[in-house]
Amino acid sequence: MADIRVFTQSSIRIACAEGVIYLDPFRMDAEPHDADLVLITHNHYDHFSPEDIERVRRADTVFVVPAKLGAQAREVLGEAVEIHTVVPGEHYKVAGVDFDTVASYNIGKAFHPKSAGWVGYVLTADGQRIYVAGDTDDTPEAEAVSCDVALVPIGGTYTTDAREAAGLINAIAPKLAIPTHYGSIVGRMGDADDFAAAVKPGIKVEVQIR
Repeated sequence: MADIRVFTQSSIRIACAEGVIYLDPFRMDAEPHDADLVLITHNHYDHFSPEDIERVRRADTVFVVPAKLGAQAREVLGEAVEIHTVVPGEHYKVAGVDFDTVASYNIGKAFHPKSAGWVGYVLTADGQRIYVAGDTDDTPEAEAVSCDVALVPIGGTYTTDAREAAGLINAIAPKLAIPTHYGSIVGRMGDADDFAAAVKPGIKVEVQIR
């Protein structure tokens, strides 16, 4: 079973048979330099953080970024780095990892417009489908995801709040839900308890940000 660790905000590390995968590394305390693959959901500073990417990358780390972030990523990461660009709603295999991209956007607020092409990812790791939603609201695309594990934002303002995120989880019914994107820049630590209380019995909730 994949080992999933959530750090600050939506900074996630997945260790699995396919390798060590980071998503949106941010405010990393350590410098492990162990990333086989780094996936970025969008261009905001708490998701695309060059200084934190430097803490996890190796010389041969492979990167995946949304298409509209491609030129900026190339400038920041270097011309010699392997960078793959993606768009929502497609299937990819990069560095031995299969994943689908899911549109990640806001409804009724302008922080993450659908036109930007930002993404969440559904990774296949150790036979599990792991959905990392990125900064999103409860959208039709999110509710169409089929997964075993879902990591969803709960802090509100820029994303779903705890109640809305629980509604998304109840709709897609993963075996395990892990809340993200609260307790630092936006949202309070207590949001995790509100989220867990609103998730249906039978879906395990694992709170990692305390």
